[in-house]
Amino acid sequence: MFRPRVVRWAVAAAVAGLVAGVGAWETVSAGPVAAEGLDRFTRQQLDWRACDEEQLDRAGARCADVTVPLNYAEPQGRTITVAISRIPAADAAHRRGIMLSNPGGPGGSGLGFALNLGQGLPSYPWQQYDLIGMDPRGVGRSSRIDCRWPVGTYGQSAGIDDAGFAESVATQADLAARCQAAAGDRLPHITTRNTARDMDLIRAVLGEDRISYFGLSYGTYLGAVFTQMFPQRADRVVLDSAVDPAQWAIGTFRDMGPADEAALDAWADWAADRDSEYHLGTTRSAVRAVVTDLIATAARQPIRIGAYDLDEHWLPTVVFDNVTDPRGFDVLAAMVRQLADAAAGVAVRPSPELEAELSHLLAATPSSEFDDAGAAVRCGDVAEPRDPSWYRSAIDSARATQPIFGPLANNISPCAFWPAPVEAPTAVRNSTPALILQATGDPLTAYRQGVGLHRALTESRLVTLRDVIVHGVVTIDSACVRQTVDAYLREGTLPAADLTCRAD
Repeated sequence: MFRPRVVRWAVAAAVAGLVAGVGAWETVSAGPVAAEGLDRFTRQQLDWRACDEEQLDRAGARCADVTVPLNYAEPQGRTITVAISRIPAADAAHRRGIMLSNPGGPGGSGLGFALNLGQGLPSYPWQQYDLIGMDPRGVGRSSRIDCRWPVGTYGQSAGIDDAGFAESVATQADLAARCQAAAGDRLPHITTRNTARDMDLIRAVLGEDRISYFGLSYGTYLGAVFTQMFPQRADRVVLDSAVDPAQWAIGTFRDMGPADEAALDAWADWAADRDSEYHLGTTRSAVRAVVTDLIATAARQPIRIGAYDLDEHWLPTVVFDNVTDPRGFDVLAAMVRQLADAAAGVAVRPSPELEAELSHLLAATPSSEFDDAGAAVRCGDVAEPRDPSWYRSAIDSARATQPIFGPLANNISPCAFWPAPVEAPTAVRNSTPALILQATGDPLTAYRQGVGLHRALTESRLVTLRDVIVHGVVTIDSACVRQTVDAYLREGTLPAADLTCRAD
């Protein structure tokens, strides 16, 4: 669900001790030695080939499929494949190993994310590492999960009343049932813990002692779980826009509500200053009222725009997807203007941005596996409440202070109807010296989420980017952040204490 649609990555131009249930495959030793039962996997020879993706091939990347157990508790059983890409270290003379990465989600394709880091953020010292991209299990080219959903995401609002909430409960139950019907035999194994195991297996296949890692958003949780399961295998770990592992997953999503309302305030102020262009009102309250009125209108009758009917459940999701970064405030303002015109009865042809958004949400475009696999990971990691009244109570409590996003951030999900996870949640508590980057205005992983991860990784350092609304700190021009990351990745040097930075 972490799917900010208009965050402009600088890359866009380039394209607590042991946890119950830890098994033998998590045992580590001084060198890249196969864990018990995994010899046939760690000794496999990879078939490196062209990636069949223009940007990756142009950059000289090579791709391969790594065979991994579907169920690590039964390594002699069924297998799946995990697709990886590799871009050799540009500075071969100073190469210090491999860097894996994950762009978030869960459910985000990571095969090209390494290229995004290397080319889109050239001021950072990625060149000392072989950059390894990976589609996590269940995603993209990695034995993809396809639940055949009729919509593009499970992330919808509960609506404005009891009837709307009842509709949402039925929708989420249906989405869960579709996943069970389409991929029920694989779903229990599409989890963060198993992706971490895949990462360690990839490390062994590549003949490396340790992994350096860059994780964004949910990718920070994956990185934290890896450090807990394989502490001796973690080298330099950068975690940007972090998830508190103690709050994953439902607490992470609930924290979005207040953070998104704050981001909406900032957008409303921005739009009010440009009323002559967008005609949404001259004050924050007037602009917010336009959004509130649109939701109420959509509850009475879906708003017809282009080929789509947008109701009270999906309209807040459109706003959520596009309020996460001030660099896209113009896109959101144009969308709201179009929706207001359509609600008034004007025949509106959606802009390309709004067309793409509505197509994703309402027509289940091919990109929708992001949320199929994302649901599998979220629901397979940690059990969530099964009683719909629990969510209804949380929504009602949030409405007064979170009128737009409370019914979205606190809504029921397919996890309420999912089978119980096969493993206990991962309790993260270790001394990995990670570097954590967190913006105070992050609308997707709230600032306190980063503080929670910092608390769990006791030897980490927290770099706070103040007074910036962004999800993805490295995308902001900040010499303070850049120099801190540079020192860590090049020399392994962490700040002596936690650090506060500002944008340039």
